[in-house]
Amino acid sequence: MIRISAEQVERIRQLGEKTYPDECCGFLLGQLDGTYKQVLTAVPVANEREATEKHHRFFIGPDIYRRCERQARESGMEVLGFYHSHPDAPARPSQYDIEHAWPWYSYIIVSVMKGKSDRLTSWVLQDDRDKLNEEKINLVDSQGTYIWRTPCP
Repeated sequence: MIRISAEQVERIRQLGEKTYPDECCGFLLGQLDGTYKQVLTAVPVANEREATEKHHRFFIGPDIYRRCERQARESGMEVLGFYHSHPDAPARPSQYDIEHAWPWYSYIIVSVMKGKSDRLTSWVLQDDRDKLNEEKINLVDSQGTYIWRTPCP
């Protein structure tokens, strides 16, 4: 299960709208809190995919990954996963997403329909790497008070 603040969800939604019709992408940094992955910040990064593919694919290169991982470690956090948008497509993993996912990490996907953010979901790769399973999202306010759990509107 993943916990994330309403502010961080809004940040992801806004970035999806800003980069539309291309996919946005970024890191989910935070800490493990018992059975929860507690997202403390969503860090946007450039989609390094070639320009003709950015509308339906994202790519985070190894240099950016290493820098973000180091930044997280130096701040007492770790990489908990990634987020990206699906322009004019549902907030569910594509076959490409499944094939490129890593075990354990959370993958937040926000659907952006005609430039406006829509449904937001989170996914975790199944142990046999066959598919991504939807992960419950607990939304909290800035004080950590529970607001709601998925499905997320």
